[in-house]
Amino acid sequence: MATGGFHSAVSLTVNGKGCDLTVDHRATLLDVLRERLDLTGAKKGCDHGQCGACTVLVNGRRANSCLLLAVAQEGCDITTVEGLRADDGGGGGFEGGDGDGDRERHLHPLQRAFLARDAFQCGYCTPGQLCSAVGAIAEAEAGHPSYVTDPGADPGDPVALSRDEIRERLSGNLCRCGAYPHIVEAVEDVTR
Repeated sequence: MATGGFHSAVSLTVNGKGCDLTVDHRATLLDVLRERLDLTGAKKGCDHGQCGACTVLVNGRRANSCLLLAVAQEGCDITTVEGLRADDGGGGGFEGGDGDGDRERHLHPLQRAFLARDAFQCGYCTPGQLCSAVGAIAEAEAGHPSYVTDPGADPGDPVALSRDEIRERLSGNLCRCGAYPHIVEAVEDVTR
């Protein structure tokens, strides 16, 4: 709904919570998440959709939030790394607890696998890697092929996530520290 000038009202669900905002038509989803909603997990790396540091889930599909206009996400369900949780990979996040053990219990399985496999060094790309991996696993389970999927595979059948599949599906997420082998191992751990 237009509110005049260069701003419009937009309603989103972010990490399971409804958000009604008035946003500049030019504002990206990334900027709204970081600057208006204080969800700083998604990072602004290249601001051109080339590094994947800003990856979030939009209606369960991964997307580079730096390329999406916030106003165009009306009615969408957005999950950031802050919204990943143990039960289903989106919607809530950790809300309190009585210690580190309690906190770890609420982590998404991929977050636990990243910790166990030391799948990060500086951590800058980790939120985007996690959201991308959650989306990639869902895409494979739904039978969406990648560039390296066997062309003879039955369309719509779940795609087994081999190392090559994982690398291909996460190729849009760059890690300047070179933690790729550990990231692949973490995703393998979750999909076994």
